Amino acid sequence: MSIRVGIVGISGFGGGEAMRLIAGHPAFELVYAAGEGSAGRRLVELFPGVPPRLAGLVVQKWDPEALPELDVLFASLPTGSSAEGLARVPAGVKIVDIGGDHRYVDGWAYGLADVWPEQMAGQTRVANPGCFPVATLNALAPLLAGKLIEPGNIIIDAKTGISGAGRGGADSRFSYAGSNENLQPYGLLKHTHMPEMATTIERLSGGKADGLVFTPHLVPMTRGVLVTIYARGQTTTEQCLDTARQFYADRAFVRVTDQPPQTKWATGSNLSFVSYAADPARDLVIAMGVVDNLGKGAAGQAVQNANLICGLPETAGLEGAPVWP
Repeated sequence: MSIRVGIVGISGFGGGEAMRLIAGHPAFELVYAAGEGSAGRRLVELFPGVPPRLAGLVVQKWDPEALPELDVLFASLPTGSSAEGLARVPAGVKIVDIGGDHRYVDGWAYGLADVWPEQMAGQTRVANPGCFPVATLNALAPLLAGKLIEPGNIIIDAKTGISGAGRGGADSRFSYAGSNENLQPYGLLKHTHMPEMATTIERLSGGKADGLVFTPHLVPMTRGVLVTIYARGQTTTEQCLDTARQFYADRAFVRVTDQPPQTKWATGSNLSFVSYAADPARDLVIAMGVVDNLGKGAAGQAVQNANLICGLPETAGLEGAPVWP
């Protein structure tokens, strides 16, 4: 089986990671690449290590009305840049939007693949979750579904590598000098991922996500997301771990660990690590989640979602081990 795929935004971090995964995919054939500043260049000029069969592919200027015959289109564009163009893509082309324009938008499935894989079957429009939400929600989902924690007053303390900000832009915070040997909070009280996480918490729990607090931080590393989440609940560490192991018993990519997870465990992979610590005497539950922000947090989960909507094994092209160290 050969499934013809394209990538819009291929020269960005997310698009480039999607290209890397698709290059080794057993069923996907990359036949179209599009970008803005990279238009007109051969793929090998952007990625010298691409397989020879892809080296001569020329990056096109993004034009949804000039697409070749495609089965799946991956869109990796900055939030606010994809809605208008993707609305003009023919209905017969399946789309996975790695960017933020279609999360919880009518007509688009929310692609939290490890929690709701069954909801992907038959979909043609999928919105990939953001990297912070997937690390957070994968950790919280078993506890919320099992009623072990309250959905309100959850506090999320998150750390991300610099590649989460994307390749473009001139913000000095994301330069080497601005990020090296530095730790920076940002997006206080109004981060774009807040509504996405609140909506999913409410759907998982059936309650209200009132009082949700989310504070992200930039840390001086390239890849990785770690979230430490504080919630209220009368439960034990063992109950949290057992509940998560049952919840994810048949899921290929989620690892429930007794140890606090580390970002390097997930680097270069589509894995998601979750762990827990609880003190019922203090009505306190700590949930921890780790993903690679370019893997499970972006391109890895996008390929996983594409596998699901194309009727392929969801692990296709995604079974490579993490890069360690």
